[in-house]
Amino acid sequence: MYTHDSIPQDSEWMKRQLGEAIIAGERAMKSLSDACDKLSSAKKWGIFDMLGGGFIASMIKHSRMEDAAQLLRRAGDDLAVFQDELQDVDVICDIDLETDGFLSFADVFMDSFVADALVQEKIARIMRQAEEALERTGSIVAAMKEKHRML
Repeated sequence: MYTHDSIPQDSEWMKRQLGEAIIAGERAMKSLSDACDKLSSAKKWGIFDMLGGGFIASMIKHSRMEDAAQLLRRAGDDLAVFQDELQDVDVICDIDLETDGFLSFADVFMDSFVADALVQEKIARIMRQAEEALERTGSIVAAMKEKHRML
C-alpha cells in the first residue's frame, strides 16, 4: 500500500488523478447550479410573498427553500469530495458554503414584511455565496481540464 508521498508521480497517475478531480468538480458544479436555481425560485416567490402573495406564496417559497437547503447540503458534500481530490494533485482549495437553515420559523409564524425581508436577505446572501462557489469551482475545473489535456 502506498502513502501519498510514495506514490509515483508519473504522467499517467497524474492524468488519472486530474480526471477524478474534474469529475468531482463537475459533480459539485451541478449541485451548486441546482441549488442556485432553487434559491432563485425561492427569491422570486419571496418577492411575491412580500407584495401580499399570502399563505400559498409563503408555502411555495418555503418548499423551494427546503429544496435549496437539501441541494446546498449535497453541494457541500460534493465540494468536500472535490477538495479531497484536489489534494491528490497538490492543489489546495478552500471553498466555503453555508448550509444552515433559513429563517422559515420567523417567516411563517410571524408573517410580516420585516420577517419576509430578513428571509429575502438570507436567500440573497446564500445565493451569492453559492454562485461564488460555483464560479471558483468552474475556474478550478477549467484549469484542471487544461492541465489534463496537456499531459
